[in-house]
Amino acid sequence: MVLDKTHPEVFVFDAKGQLKGAAPALIGLAVGDESVPEIGQRKLSSIQMAEKTTPAGRFVASLDLNLSGHQILWVDYETSLSMHPVITSDLKEHRAERLASSSSEDNRISFGCINVTAAFFQKVVMPTFKGTYGIVYILPDSHAIRDIFSFYEP
Repeated sequence: MVLDKTHPEVFVFDAKGQLKGAAPALIGLAVGDESVPEIGQRKLSSIQMAEKTTPAGRFVASLDLNLSGHQILWVDYETSLSMHPVITSDLKEHRAERLASSSSEDNRISFGCINVTAAFFQKVVMPTFKGTYGIVYILPDSHAIRDIFSFYEP
């Protein structure tokens, strides 16, 4: 899986490198490529606006349940970074509308997690990661790509 944060979109590939699907994504409200130390142990209410980043990097991800018993893709368990279907319970956030928008300007809203439509999560993400681990690359938005991925050589 590859997440482009500059134009928030997720690309999912199978083990042979064939594209299985692509979809818009909602990402962390703040621009930045690192997680705040120990952010995964904090209550959501204590997280400041500038700390709501989706970190860049290479992660080994797997499907599992969150604390509410819902299936999610744990991208980085230690920092509580996950991908999950968009949650639309706070109507003033307009998350479903943001995902459907043709603009990428309104895709920064989450605490750092990656939100996709429920249909994309169920039809593409879950079958791809079911019973296995997979690699998730999150491309940087504030650092040079070579600073995040040491194997990159232009």
